[in-house]
Amino acid sequence: MADVRYVFPKGFLWGTTTAARQVEGGSTGDAWQPWEAAGKVQDGHTAGQAAGWWGGRWREDFDRAAESGHSALRFSVAWSRVQPAPDRWAEDALEHYRQMARGLQERGITPIVTLHHFDDPLWFAEMGGWENADAPRLFAAYASKVVDALKHYAAIWCTFDEPNTFAALGYVAGLFPPGKRDFKTALRVAEHLAAAHAAAYETIHRLQPEAQVGLATHYRPLKAARPWFPPDRVWASTLNRWFNNYFPLAASAGLLLAWVGTYRAPKLGNTLDFLGLNYTTTEVVGFSPFAPWYARRRPPRGVPLSGHEDMALVPEGLFEGIRWAQRFGVPIFITANGVEDATDTLRPRYLAEHLHQVWQAINFNWPVRAYLHHTLVDGFEWHHGWTRRFGLWALDRETQARTPRSSAEFYAAICRANALEAETVAQYAPDALPALLPGLK
Repeated sequence: MADVRYVFPKGFLWGTTTAARQVEGGSTGDAWQPWEAAGKVQDGHTAGQAAGWWGGRWREDFDRAAESGHSALRFSVAWSRVQPAPDRWAEDALEHYRQMARGLQERGITPIVTLHHFDDPLWFAEMGGWENADAPRLFAAYASKVVDALKHYAAIWCTFDEPNTFAALGYVAGLFPPGKRDFKTALRVAEHLAAAHAAAYETIHRLQPEAQVGLATHYRPLKAARPWFPPDRVWASTLNRWFNNYFPLAASAGLLLAWVGTYRAPKLGNTLDFLGLNYTTTEVVGFSPFAPWYARRRPPRGVPLSGHEDMALVPEGLFEGIRWAQRFGVPIFITANGVEDATDTLRPRYLAEHLHQVWQAINFNWPVRAYLHHTLVDGFEWHHGWTRRFGLWALDRETQARTPRSSAEFYAAICRANALEAETVAQYAPDALPALLPGLK
C-alpha cells in the first residue's frame, strides 16, 4: 500500500453533531410531543427516552468522543426546556446545559451550541409560531438567556440548524409540525426566521463580543433529471434558488428572495461570522404535472444508495457545496455530513470519500475550518423516527447500550491523525481506495 496521507490543517476541528430532541429523551412541552402522539411520525415512533442525555448519559457519550480524538461537538438547546412558559425561565434547565458545555471543555472538546434545531415550545406554536411577526423578538430574548448562561463555556453559536429544511418540511411538505402545505405561508415564515437570526446575532455579540455566530444550512444539489428537457432544468434551478440560497443570501448580503429577483433587507445582512454547511446527498429533479409542486425528486442512478435507498453516495456534491459556500466570504464549518446505515456497510466508504472532497476543497484555499459527522450515537430522526440510523455508535433503545460500529473506529483514527491515510482507508473502507488513489494497483 502506497504511503499516502491527506493531511488537514493544524487546529482543524473534528467531531460530531446532534440535536436536543434526537438524544435527550423525556421531552415535554414542545410542538413535537403532540405531533408524535398523533401518530404523524413514521411507523408511529416517538422520541421516548432517546439516548438518555437529559438523564445524564451525555457524560459517557462525551467520554467516547474524547477517547476517539474528537475536538468539537455540536449540540442544541431545547427552547421548551429553557422557557417552559412565556413568562417563566427554567434555571435548572440552563444549569443542565451549562454542565454539558463545561463537560465538553473539561474533555478538551470545543462546544458548538445550536439555539434552534427543529423544536419549538408548545406555547410558542399555539401563538402562531414562526408565522407570528413577534417571533424574532421572542427568539432573541431566548437567545439572550441561553448565551448569558453558557458564555463562559461556549463561544461558537449556530442560531438555527437548517432553517430552509424547517420551513420546507413544516410549511410546504407538511412533514414537520405544524404540518402545513402553503408556499406563501412558508415564505412569511422564512422571512421571520431570517429576522430572528439577525436579532439573535446582534444579541449574542452584545453579550459576548468575541463570539463566532453563524447558522447551519442544508445544501442539496438538485440536478435536472433530463438536462435536454427545459422544464426539468427550470424546476431544478428554481428549487436550488429557493432551498439553497435563501438564508445565506439574507444573512450575508441582506437580500431576500422574491417571486422574481430579490429585495433589500439591510438589517439582516452582515450577520454571519461563519456559514455552517450540512450535506448528505444529491438529487435529480424531473418536471411532472402530476407530482406535488410539479417536481419529482430522486437519487441519481448508478451510484451506491443507503439502506432505505433515499440517500446516494455523491461525495462530489459536498465539494460543490463548499465551492458554493465560499462565495459568501466567511469561514465554513461542515456542520453535518453523514448517511443512514444501520449495517454500517456504506458509511466507511461515505466517510472516506466525503473527507477526501473536504481535503481537496481546503487545498483550493477555501476556508473550511471544521468537519462534524452526523452523528455520534443513533438518535430520533424527526419524521423518520427510529427507522434511520446515523450513529457511529449503535443505540439499543431498550437497554440504552451503545455499541461502536466499525465507522467509529475509522473516524477515531482519522481524528487522531488529523489526516486521511491510505493504510487506514484500506483497513476500514477499501471500496473507497479507487476514488482516493486513482490509478493505484
